Amino acid sequence: MHAGTMDVVAFTRQLVDIESVTGNEAAVGKFLSRYLSDMGYRSQLITAEMDRYNVFATTPGHEQPAVVFSTHMDTVPPFIPSWEDADRVYGRGSCDAKGIIATQIAAAEKLRAEGIHVGLLFLVGEERDSLGAKVANDKPIGSKFLINGEPTENHVAIASKGALRAEVTAKGKMAHSAYPELGDSAIEKLVEALHRLRAMELPSDPEIGPCTLNLGTIEGGRAPNVIPDRARALLLYRLIGPSDELRSRIRETVGDLARVDFTLEIPFVRLRSVDGLPTMSAAFTTDIPALTNWGQPLLLGPGSIHVAHTEGEFVEKKQLYDAVELYAQIARKLST
Repeated sequence: MHAGTMDVVAFTRQLVDIESVTGNEAAVGKFLSRYLSDMGYRSQLITAEMDRYNVFATTPGHEQPAVVFSTHMDTVPPFIPSWEDADRVYGRGSCDAKGIIATQIAAAEKLRAEGIHVGLLFLVGEERDSLGAKVANDKPIGSKFLINGEPTENHVAIASKGALRAEVTAKGKMAHSAYPELGDSAIEKLVEALHRLRAMELPSDPEIGPCTLNLGTIEGGRAPNVIPDRARALLLYRLIGPSDELRSRIRETVGDLARVDFTLEIPFVRLRSVDGLPTMSAAFTTDIPALTNWGQPLLLGPGSIHVAHTEGEFVEKKQLYDAVELYAQIARKLST
């Protein structure tokens, strides 16, 4: 296997066909580690938990590369096997992020043939809680740059929105629905709280775009003839800056209608751009905030986030080929 001979399309399909829904990454991790060892890399499986392993590979004699390519091996459910047509590769993970794994390995091979050595870091758990990234962050290798792969249509992301999860819980008092005055409806309180939150103005940035809100789930009540004593909604805000002010405004807006708990935050990140390359702003979150010890982060990769997590997920073959060149080009620039 020499640089230039690796078929990124066939390899993308091979990876897509190994089911690796979050929590079940063992098979793909072992496959990648073996594959990289066979190509002459020093490849390690690093346990994240039980039989879930990150894969870290370097070329022998170059165990502390300045540049590391990284992305994730896990996918969202359900498993969808691969197929292709003249222009695209389809299947779960084709763009998020198995096509990216293939292009990063192909770029590493291209660079190795030129005497430039990069590291490869493939992680578990990005689609759930970035567990693999958190584990990797405890054992950095001293790299200066981390080139993270997510579908950005090969544009360099200048920023990645953060995420703030909020749980809004209203409490009431049960009563017979024929006598509503004897009860206190939690659902009515929750509906009013959500109504206010939807009307609340959210910050926006001309470069990054707006902070957005998704009302993800709503549940509550006992039966149509019972005044509801409980109701709960789960919300997700996409952050374009620090969350402190937003948190206090959410609490203020809800007032005493319900309790607000913030259950998860992934911070907003500004990223490094590269001279002469087109840029974009990513509205999605990545492993980057959990990989702070791996050097200055860059974010780019083939494929469109708009088809990730969908039934018809795909990646354009041309974008796969272009990404190999792009990753190599950026690594060359950063390695000098």
